[in-house]
Amino acid sequence: MFRLPADRPAVMGVLNVTPDSFSDGGAFLDSSAALDHALRMVDEGADLVDVGGESTRPGAAEVPADEEWSRVGKVLESLVRRGVLVSVDTRKAEVARRALDCGACVVNDVSGLRDPAMMDLVCSRPCAVCIMHMQGEPATMQIQPHYRDVVEEVLEFLLRQASEAVRRGKPSPEVWIDPGIGFGKTTEHNRALLRSLDRLVRTGYPVLLGVSRKSFIGRVLGGEATPLPVEDRLEGTLAVQVWAQLQGVRVLRVHDVLATRRCVEMVRWLRADGYPARD
Repeated sequence: MFRLPADRPAVMGVLNVTPDSFSDGGAFLDSSAALDHALRMVDEGADLVDVGGESTRPGAAEVPADEEWSRVGKVLESLVRRGVLVSVDTRKAEVARRALDCGACVVNDVSGLRDPAMMDLVCSRPCAVCIMHMQGEPATMQIQPHYRDVVEEVLEFLLRQASEAVRRGKPSPEVWIDPGIGFGKTTEHNRALLRSLDRLVRTGYPVLLGVSRKSFIGRVLGGEATPLPVEDRLEGTLAVQVWAQLQGVRVLRVHDVLATRRCVEMVRWLRADGYPARD
């Protein structure tokens, strides 16, 4: 079982074993390249590696479960054999089950346990689970997303799903929540959620945040007409991650592990008192 650090956020390295992810699609589709990259992230300070075989970028089509597992299975098994703590990034209960059978310790579900089979699975296994909010599906989520009150609606969904998992016997420290930055949200929706991270933290559930290289950073720093390309979004990413750490976020999902870990350690040193006890 993965235990969150007491005095800093856990750093979760992103491993996309996909041909079409927005940041590094295709770079690690080969299992050897994927394994090498994962081990490099561990050397750079990743506490765990989040392995995904289906892109959930805006407009992405769903991948069949067998194809998704064929991409991630060998890599996941190899990492577990080497003692690496692994999270599986999937919406499918069948893929999550096979990953847990192989030794994964976290299920990261961008669909937020909306599938009853996924809820049943994670509540019956000794693993942590991340419940993320997403409006709609990846293929359609960025087509005019709309909310009455984005913070209230996201918080309501996350608390409902997390409470159901706890009702079924999942210990609350093993239930993480993620506001789903960029998943069915405009730039202003993202800002409202980031400015309200303290409200998510006060729920008592560990909060995971994934903002690494996301398009809203490119738009904020480069403008709507000429957003910064993915490779130029590191500074913006780090700024948001420092903000999140100061609000009490417990897990940062990142592409640039070394830079993130250095920032995390500096903020930890400045705080010196760690996080308030919430578990």
